[in-house]
Amino acid sequence: MSAGLTPTDRLIVALDAPDGDAARALIAELRGTLTWFKVGMTLYYGAGRAIVDELVASGERVFLDLKCHDIPHQVEGAVRGLAQLGVALVTVHTGGGPAMLEAAARAVEGTSTRVLGVTVLTSLDADALAAVGIVRDPGELVLERARLAAVCGLHGVVASPQEARALRAALPAGFEIVTPGIRPASAPADDQRRTATPAQAIRAGATRLVVGRPITTACEPAMAARALLREIEAAR
Repeated sequence: MSAGLTPTDRLIVALDAPDGDAARALIAELRGTLTWFKVGMTLYYGAGRAIVDELVASGERVFLDLKCHDIPHQVEGAVRGLAQLGVALVTVHTGGGPAMLEAAARAVEGTSTRVLGVTVLTSLDADALAAVGIVRDPGELVLERARLAAVCGLHGVVASPQEARALRAALPAGFEIVTPGIRPASAPADDQRRTATPAQAIRAGATRLVVGRPITTACEPAMAARALLREIEAAR
């Protein structure tokens, strides 16, 4: 396990609730068990920044996953505005190119916010990439984009756990590798294509794990979260 990171530091729950009330109910169940919460597009566009403000004000750590992707000027302004909310992590698309990634890195200078580059969505495999004109092996594309993110000054990447080992070998020490697509061995893959268990991801080099439905749709979300924390603790 990476030095200084506890299991609680590593586990981020994805609050993919459709509205603020549903998210607040989940947060109330998980508060005290988890400290990291991911707010994605579904929740942010449905509930607005209020849910982010509430989480930050209560001392929770927020991963704001809006995947900014536009011309450099627009992304720099957007990321600067998101950093002012006090969130810990924000995302941009590495497909936006070097100038855009450098602009995103500049936008958080002097703040505690860190920028992650989204490499290839975990819902995409080789066939899905080919359908949009990218005839590349997903793992090769992830590695190429992750190296670009590091060169451009980003603080980490979002990638599937299947690429974590190659990324850890190729990227600087301390560079974040945040992996969605995490599923306990007994859980269905849902719409994720490139998945792994918590232990597999940690041992491959992931720094933080994003887990959604295995926690949020469980009968007892806090119990499900504690089980995942135990799996992470065991992956030393």
